Amino acid sequence: MTDIRPAPRTADGRFTNTTPRPPSVSGGPDLKLIWTLLFNPPPETRPDRPIPVQPLTRADLDAAPDASLYRLGHSTILMKLNGGWWLTDPVFCERAFPVQFMGPKRFHAPPVTLTDLPPLRGVILSHDHYDHLDHAAVTALARITDLFLCPLGVGDRLTGWGIAAERVRQFDWGQGITTGGLRLTATPAQHFSGRSLKDGNRTLWCSWVIETGRHRLFFSGDSGYFDGFTAIGRQFGPFDLTMLETGAYDVRWPYVHMHPDQTVQAHHDLRGRWLLPIHNGTFSLALHGWQDPFERVATLADQHGIALTTPMMGERLDLTAPHRGRAWWRTD
Repeated sequence: MTDIRPAPRTADGRFTNTTPRPPSVSGGPDLKLIWTLLFNPPPETRPDRPIPVQPLTRADLDAAPDASLYRLGHSTILMKLNGGWWLTDPVFCERAFPVQFMGPKRFHAPPVTLTDLPPLRGVILSHDHYDHLDHAAVTALARITDLFLCPLGVGDRLTGWGIAAERVRQFDWGQGITTGGLRLTATPAQHFSGRSLKDGNRTLWCSWVIETGRHRLFFSGDSGYFDGFTAIGRQFGPFDLTMLETGAYDVRWPYVHMHPDQTVQAHHDLRGRWLLPIHNGTFSLALHGWQDPFERVATLADQHGIALTTPMMGERLDLTAPHRGRAWWRTD
């Protein structure tokens, strides 16, 4: 039985957050920022040399033990849980943008190709923004994926793209599914949705609680900081690992993206043990230096005694005994 309430909606059916957006901050796309990132990005927003990536092959994944986790980039995470493979927010495209001839370009290739992925028990989606939902990747993954787990409305996009309806499950906040020995629950986030200027908030956004019987994991998707983290931590925590957004932030929109100090506070609210910062290291989606999310969250984690893990893209993380990783983003 869940205490999480369904997502609120406006009279015309659009989803809203539980905390009203302050009039002084943005709650949607920042067109001026998008223009700057497209045509005049500050040099520090991108690495000036290739970043280290651990390549993965199908043989590597076939040999991986249970409770393995791999960051593939941005918020795309591959996990082997109770013998089955799960993938979050799959983005394998070159650019996180409606078209592939312009827009934020990847810093690195994915550690593994779509064709080398093993059969997936499920794909876990948090919302429909382009840096979290890659049309080409989803249609390719349909050949090897049993289930697509989506917040409300996102599943309709998938069936519109040709994904069989019987393989799509849609959830409101507080709803979930037990499958493959896992319990997965869609939980609140504070964000927005849409893939054009006309469809804003027609689909829902969410975070996810993943319970394996051995581990409790939290995947934030995208979210501003809000009191929902405390409620989730109280109901579902403590968590062995929190995968929390730490990147693409700006002083103009804390309502929809967390700053590193808020990420650390959210981890505390969730009653997390290990913190894995995500939503960074792959695309330039804000005007801060590309290394800043790592440096700032590492400093804050050290100050607050938080166990921080920062595996490089493609490096295995053992969920049973996580390691701290190294500061691979420092290229000096």
